[in-house]
Amino acid sequence: MEFTNNPKYKDNLILKLTFEFAVNIINYSEELDKERKFSIANQILRSGTSIGANVKEAQNAESKKDFIHKLKIALKEADELEYWLYLCHEVESYPKPDNLQNKLTEIKKVLNKIVSSSKIKQTEIS
Repeated sequence: MEFTNNPKYKDNLILKLTFEFAVNIINYSEELDKERKFSIANQILRSGTSIGANVKEAQNAESKKDFIHKLKIALKEADELEYWLYLCHEVESYPKPDNLQNKLTEIKKVLNKIVSSSKIKQTEIS
């Protein structure tokens, strides 16, 4: 069964976005590998796929605090990836990651919204 068709995750926007994004990151990293840009490709692959892995892990968080913590880790990975993508954008010999940068911005907005609304709910519970 495909991840994005799994009924447990099908209607979860952030899981869907980060999974599809990770697939795009893998493809971009492979493109960099073909051009022998191994170090940057590896950094992009690690931080770019880690975003979705942390979001997935957050789905089974032990508490609201743990949930927020895992999403904040995903945001940190997104910030690191943003740096690597900016570098690729600025270096003339690299394939431009414009589409990835746009998708990453969307993912960061959704993650920030989830974190901020989860904090509000956590405060209301306390």
